[in-house]
Amino acid sequence: MTTTAEQVRAYRGPAVLSFGFRPFFLAAAVWAAISVALWLPMLAGEIALPTAFSPLDWHVHELLYGYVPAVVAGFLLTAVPNWTGRLPVVGGRLLALFVVWIAGRLAILVSQWIGQRTAAIVDLAFLVALGAVIVREIIAGGDTRNLKVLVLVALLLTGNAAYHVEIALHSSGGYGTRIGIAAILLLIMLIGGRIIPSFTRNWLAKRGPGRLPLAFGSFDVMAIAASGIALASWVAWPDHAATALLSACAAVVNTWRMARWAGDRTTAEPLVAVLHVGFAFVPIGFALVALGIARPDIVMPTGALHAWTAGAIGLMTLAVMTRASLGHTGRPLTATRPVQLIYLLAGVAAVARIVA
Repeated sequence: MTTTAEQVRAYRGPAVLSFGFRPFFLAAAVWAAISVALWLPMLAGEIALPTAFSPLDWHVHELLYGYVPAVVAGFLLTAVPNWTGRLPVVGGRLLALFVVWIAGRLAILVSQWIGQRTAAIVDLAFLVALGAVIVREIIAGGDTRNLKVLVLVALLLTGNAAYHVEIALHSSGGYGTRIGIAAILLLIMLIGGRIIPSFTRNWLAKRGPGRLPLAFGSFDVMAIAASGIALASWVAWPDHAATALLSACAAVVNTWRMARWAGDRTTAEPLVAVLHVGFAFVPIGFALVALGIARPDIVMPTGALHAWTAGAIGLMTLAVMTRASLGHTGRPLTATRPVQLIYLLAGVAAVARIVA
């Protein structure tokens, strides 16, 4: 029987279409840089793009529903073959999915010309297509236990749809933003909560005796459930006292969860340590939500938002992209100087944005 690795080596098309992480991680990184370079002069009123979105709405949307879905696609299209043992989605099928993502970015950019409804349909098509591809691969591979990741993809799609509805109705409810952030955080807590202790254990096992991370277990399930309840309350009632209490509890259980992963022993390898630093912004965000509700005179709501977006989402996606790119191209799993600089600058930017 031909193994997945042998099937991958048998691929003879363009290298960029030989694995899902290649086009999507590259495009996500490039789009992140371009979108910020465009947004800053937009915000200052120096340029105007033909989009139906305000500068702030465009910025938020392209982070949550442009950049992040590309990273999620790159990760899932690379991880699912490992879960199922099937040949990765490559070549023409991968190109078609990538083109749908590109079309979404262009549609939002020129939504003033083509109409907001048309732009929404084109934009939403990517998450629908990604979900369909992942469902097909997981079911065909008989790995139905991993179908739960589709719930989070569906939640991300729901948030994107809500965002478009709010833009069309000129609503300032913010549900689309909060649903998107909640979906991504749950994905980080679910996937990150598995890979961080696993990668940490693998690295520490080569370093000699010492404390090792605890494996994913019932406490992790409880922590994710508690966090999910807190996030649901935040989505529905972002200023309610109950949300503050639930968020404070979520901050505690996620901090306790991290303490079980032996992150303090990983400082010698930034490729591992950055995973712990990135995840740390999850409980920091929950704590800032609680403080922002209890003491709005001290902590603004944007503090929590940027702890989760610039901090948790920014660092965790960079950590996963760099590690997967090194591992799946046969390079040593260690952070080079340029990669370390990426982590440092992203971390400083996240802290600066929270403090601001």
